[in-house]
Amino acid sequence: MDLAIVPYRPAHAAAWRSMNEGWLIAGGYALEAKDQLVLGDPQGSILDRGGHVFIAERDGEPVGCCSLMAMPDGGYEVGKMAVVETALGQNLGWRLLEACEAAARAAGAPRLYLETNAAQTHAIALYRRFGFLDLPAQPTPYARCNVWMEKPL
Repeated sequence: MDLAIVPYRPAHAAAWRSMNEGWLIAGGYALEAKDQLVLGDPQGSILDRGGHVFIAERDGEPVGCCSLMAMPDGGYEVGKMAVVETALGQNLGWRLLEACEAAARAAGAPRLYLETNAAQTHAIALYRRFGFLDLPAQPTPYARCNVWMEKPL
């Protein structure tokens, strides 16, 4: 079995949308306006704005994803992380975060930032192990967001 973290290609569009809609719907969350924007147009809403989208592939098939969105302060927001159920337990979340951190460091970013929901206990545990620290509430476009974290670089 070959596992790789690769940059987003247009051929990943359907998998990108499906993986993210999957975790949002399974979590009981609404697809909000920002979700629709980044899932429907990752090129225009993330990549063309200085961000990155990473896809985890197993034997060439997309099984995970994560975005890295450029922020006005020079940092990057980690978002839209998903791993399909059949690929859980293969350390893909960690590897996706490593790809995000490497890209942010290469760009000279001062920090990684993320927003999530307290119900995402497995993701929050992963973020804490990876070095993310809790922040007080921040402005957010997401109704579901009630946890804010950052990792200084």
